[in-house]
Amino acid sequence: MVAPELQVVPDLPALHRAGVDEFSGCAHEAITARGRFAVALSGGSTPKGVYSLLAEANNLPWDKIHFFFGDERNVPPDHPESNYRMANESLFSKIVVPQQNVHRIAAEMEAGPAALRYEAELRAFFGAAEWPRFDLIMLGMGPDGHTASLFPGSAALNEDSRWVVANWVEKFNTYRITLAFPAINHAAEVMFLVAGQDKSQVLQEVLRGKTQDYPCQRVQPVNGRLLWIVDKAAARLL
Repeated sequence: MVAPELQVVPDLPALHRAGVDEFSGCAHEAITARGRFAVALSGGSTPKGVYSLLAEANNLPWDKIHFFFGDERNVPPDHPESNYRMANESLFSKIVVPQQNVHRIAAEMEAGPAALRYEAELRAFFGAAEWPRFDLIMLGMGPDGHTASLFPGSAALNEDSRWVVANWVEKFNTYRITLAFPAINHAAEVMFLVAGQDKSQVLQEVLRGKTQDYPCQRVQPVNGRLLWIVDKAAARLL
């Protein structure tokens, strides 16, 4: 199991900048090595700030970057809760990126078929590999320790063969479409972005290993880097 790396930054703007720097570094490294960069984006307010800054970057070859999603709500792409809509408004609409490079989850469909369709798209992209090898997966952590749409007590926590699953989330009375842990854990790098004092207690328990009850603790790259970028407010108990 890879040891997590921790980077503490002063505040939210610094966290956004650190996220952009890490994204850019991973992109340049992957493109130099393999001619393309495959990244899975996360939803939420913290990555939105990163995407807005990325839209201003003029040193990234967008035509060589393929955008995927770690999870999605079971809503149409123009819905206010759609992760795709957020990424589109903050990033895609502001850069010149080929349409075929943006691999959104067809979450306007029923969740089960949407998950199967997205897994098929990933398998077509990554070829005959047993598991996808994203260059970077961006994740957040909820106050309950969930990440992507892998919530405490949900069935997808135990998925060990599918890449993408429709996961019933009891607290929201709805399905979410999400990458399963094995697909996440085969990435070259996983980057958590965590901000805010309300995350400090859970972050302490997650990183100090006080319990093993939080889904995000199951993010353990098999052969890759695990990076936590957190602001001082979130890190106050570390």
